Amino acid sequence: MNQIHPLAVVDPEAKLGDNNIIGPFCVINKDVVIGDNNKFLNNVTIHDGARIGSNNEFFPGASIATKPQDLKFQGEITTAEIGDNNSIRENVTISRGTASKGKTVVGNGNLLMENMHVAHDCVIGNGCIIGNSTKFAGEVVVHDFAIISAEVLVHQFNNIGGYVMIQGGTRTSQDVPPYAMAGKEPIHFAGINLIGLRRRGFSNETIEKIHDAYRIIYARGILKDGIAEARAKYPDCKEVEYICSFFENSKRGVIR
Repeated sequence: MNQIHPLAVVDPEAKLGDNNIIGPFCVINKDVVIGDNNKFLNNVTIHDGARIGSNNEFFPGASIATKPQDLKFQGEITTAEIGDNNSIRENVTISRGTASKGKTVVGNGNLLMENMHVAHDCVIGNGCIIGNSTKFAGEVVVHDFAIISAEVLVHQFNNIGGYVMIQGGTRTSQDVPPYAMAGKEPIHFAGINLIGLRRRGFSNETIEKIHDAYRIIYARGILKDGIAEARAKYPDCKEVEYICSFFENSKRGVIR
C-alpha cells in the first residue's frame, strides 16, 4: 500500500506500484509510471513523461521530466526514464527528451547531488556520482561509474567515459576519455584515476596497461597512429579496447 500525504496531489491516472511514500506538497502528474518502494520527500514534482523504477529517493524541490529547455521542442510525447536505487537530491532537475532521441535516461545506483541539471536526451549510466550544481547540456552521455565533481559545466553532445574523475569547477566542450582524471583550466588529461580504479577492484596489471595505453596514444603526434599501436600491443585487453574505441568514435574530439 502506498503512503500518500493528504497534502500531496496525485493524478488518478498516474500508475503507481506498491509501498511508495509520497510526502506533503508533492505533485505527480497524469502520464507518470512509478515502480515500488520509492520515497518522495516534500515538494517533489513529477511531470508528465516520467518513468521511474524502484527504490529511489527524491529530495525536496526535485523536478523530474520537466519540459525541455530547447526551442526546437514542439510538445512531442517524450519521456524521462529513471532506473532503480538512485538518490536524487534537493532541487535536481531532469528534463524529458525531445524528438532527437525521445527520452532522457538515468540508470541505476546514481547519486545526483543538490541543484544539478540533466538536460534533454542525456544518458547517464550506472553508479555515477554527480556533484552539486553540475550542469549537463542536451544529449550528453555519461558512462558507468563516472565521478563528476561540483559545478562542472558540460557542453551539449559531450561524451564522458566510465570511471573518470573530473575536477570541480571545470568546463569541458570535448569528450573525457575513460579511466582518466581531468581538470585545470582549460581542462586537460591529468593522468589516470588510479585511486578510483583500485577502489573498483582493477588489478595492478590492468591499471598498468591502461596507463601505458594512454602514454602511447598521447605520445604520438597523430592519434590514429597511437591508437593502432596501443591496440596492437594489448589486443586482448578489453579496457584498452574501450579506450581506443572511445577515441575513434569521438565526434567532438577528446581532451589532451
